[in-house]
Amino acid sequence: MLKKCFCLVLSLSCVAAPAATVELKGKASVTGVILAEKRDEIIVDIGYTVLVIPRNQVLKLLRDNEKAAKTMTAHAPAAAPQPAPEATAEQGFYRTEGAPTQEQSVRELVMTLGSAVVQVRTPGGLGSGFFINPEGFLITNFHVVEGETQISVEVFYQRNGQLERQVFKKVRIIALNKFGDLALLHIEDKDAPKFASVTLGDSDKTSVGDRLFAIGSPMGLERTVTEGILSTKTRELEGTLYLQTTAQINPGNSGGPLFNLRGEVVGVINMKITFGEGLGFAIPVETVKYFLNHRDAFAYDNDNPSNPYRYLEPPSRTKKTAAE
Repeated sequence: MLKKCFCLVLSLSCVAAPAATVELKGKASVTGVILAEKRDEIIVDIGYTVLVIPRNQVLKLLRDNEKAAKTMTAHAPAAAPQPAPEATAEQGFYRTEGAPTQEQSVRELVMTLGSAVVQVRTPGGLGSGFFINPEGFLITNFHVVEGETQISVEVFYQRNGQLERQVFKKVRIIALNKFGDLALLHIEDKDAPKFASVTLGDSDKTSVGDRLFAIGSPMGLERTVTEGILSTKTRELEGTLYLQTTAQINPGNSGGPLFNLRGEVVGVINMKITFGEGLGFAIPVETVKYFLNHRDAFAYDNDNPSNPYRYLEPPSRTKKTAAE
């Protein structure tokens, strides 16, 4: 069964992926369809077999469309510069990683990212969260706000060596994903300022052993920082894959961000094993991006909490009365 699934994936990849030429050390090259590009290797289908080429043997990767573009450029007059395409709604709603940035120390990153991490309070308890854009939209766990109607968000600013607290009480639930344990909230206080926000990274690019750190409010202790490594990125629990980390996680961390050393969110913390230490789990950030990109499908309606949308009555068939 596994072999059949693997062959299907390769077949689908061959249809969709463009051909490319991989220039190797020693003046050799390989031309074929790129099936996958990983950190340490490139997998190429050359028709009759599949080659796994180590990255340290690759000088350049040149795709066919890039070669065609170079050929056309060499024989065509220079064109006028075109304006950059407009960002999509999803790109404008949250920030994603761009060019690889330099890794920094946890101390440096906490100073710049700390104010983007908040404490989410309800009558039933508290959790953590983080802003995804300056307009006051934030992510937390579904179980933090489940069944609650009164939600407040506390933001902590580092000023003059002290934490200053600001509480926002007009918080609306925008979208909920019960099975993904994610919630999208929005601060709607009239005096709300622009907020510091985070960058969403790529959990697929993380590797086991990478250093990670969490910021949150375990047991209500705001702006607590814990550091660890990525233990595994494919921990399966009840049919769902999670990132497992040794960073210390406790009640109150739920909904908080898990950062890499480039300051990008790679996961949303949501649980731990209570009878052990260093066994914390986070929702991969790719799941968060999917939730945000399809937030309309998870929309929450305060007038009808059990259904994201309100439907109108279907039109009734017009009844004809017989003439007397």
